Amino acid sequence: MEVVSNSPDNMQRRWSHLKKVLERSGPFCHPDFEPSPENLNFIGTSCKLLVIGAGGLGCELLKDLALMGFREIHVIDMDTIDLSNLNRQFLFRRKDIGSSKAEVAAEFINKRVPGCNVVPHFKKIQDYDESFYRQFHIIISGLDSVVARRWINGMVISLLSYDENGDLDQSSLIPLVDGGTEGFKGNARVILPGITACIECTLDLYPPQVTYPLCTIANTPRLPEHCIEYVKVIQWPKENPFDVTIDGDDPNHINWIYEKSYERASQFNISGVTYRLVQGVVKNIIPAVSSTNAVIAGACVTEVFKIATSCCMPINNYMVFNDVDGIYTYTYAAEKKEDCLACSNIAKCLEIKNGDIKLQELIDLLCDDPTYQMKSPGITAYINGKNRTLYLPHVASIEAQTRDNLKKTVAELGLENGSEIMVADVTSPNTVVFNLKFSNKSDTEMVLG
Repeated sequence: MEVVSNSPDNMQRRWSHLKKVLERSGPFCHPDFEPSPENLNFIGTSCKLLVIGAGGLGCELLKDLALMGFREIHVIDMDTIDLSNLNRQFLFRRKDIGSSKAEVAAEFINKRVPGCNVVPHFKKIQDYDESFYRQFHIIISGLDSVVARRWINGMVISLLSYDENGDLDQSSLIPLVDGGTEGFKGNARVILPGITACIECTLDLYPPQVTYPLCTIANTPRLPEHCIEYVKVIQWPKENPFDVTIDGDDPNHINWIYEKSYERASQFNISGVTYRLVQGVVKNIIPAVSSTNAVIAGACVTEVFKIATSCCMPINNYMVFNDVDGIYTYTYAAEKKEDCLACSNIAKCLEIKNGDIKLQELIDLLCDDPTYQMKSPGITAYINGKNRTLYLPHVASIEAQTRDNLKKTVAELGLENGSEIMVADVTSPNTVVFNLKFSNKSDTEMVLG
């Protein structure tokens, strides 16, 4: 494989090419583009970027951004480097195992690309508030988590401000360029918060996490994954071989699950249980291909360059890529959802059957319905002029105090048709306000209504 040199001569040639691009006009330029040397200065000195994720896609994004001339780049990632990362996350070496991905990636880029200043953040995205995210011109996401995508989507939307007429103040808009890959498929999209479709608008495009019915894995397994899931969900808690929860990075744990899964598969004449498959099921690993990461990162960075300089119109606004059989790519415009939970200004209506539904069933609705897809919502409400916590799962002491409410109906909790509830969930930094709507009203309500 040919390695591209970062010698001063090559770097100078790159900058000369960028200079030509940014100092000329053309038929595909954005209407606001003005050819000027200042465009190059903006990229090299003023434009501040945030890359979220320093995994396979994140490494490609950092490399491409640095070589495109961007100099002020921050990267945030909560993970440390594992041996399995080294085959595709090319900024890491064996000596880096156990170290922070963000810190190692930043150090590598800073050493390799002269003048580049990559600042690492070894934290969760949720550890920072609005003031941190407000400092960036563009945010680029290279995540493998839908929950994290939804959270950062909610954050950039929360940064928007509107004037007294309800018109968006575009100076408060921070573009979000999102990339995602799985195997030989990928996508890149440009989100202009408040203007184009956001993550929540197109939530149904993300496939649900693969789960297996308990009755199947316990009684009639047909796939090697069924056998592995049985050991993981049923056999491990029962036997508890290491007196701890499963650690997908501990080879002793994986080996024990592999042996037990192989035994169970043999009982049902099922083949295909391998150590690698066990790792994939236990850690819910998404297959990653380096070439796909490279293509999608290139597409994302191209869009970042377009947005930063206006030298060309950005895509409108969603690009898909597939090279499973040949190469296929297509761009289309994802449309805003009028009643989107995150970006619409319309009051959210949550329709339930009647006041006899239990609070647990209401929470299940928020988790299972494809429209909401929440993970562990906490609910508060204004009842009789007071703010009352109905259920809060994230604080142990409050969860214990409110657990009994799960068995009560919403009517018993004091909620009525039209009552307002506030729902907080890990999928968003913002609280979502719903108005309850009973689909089957009583006769009295029908007369009064």
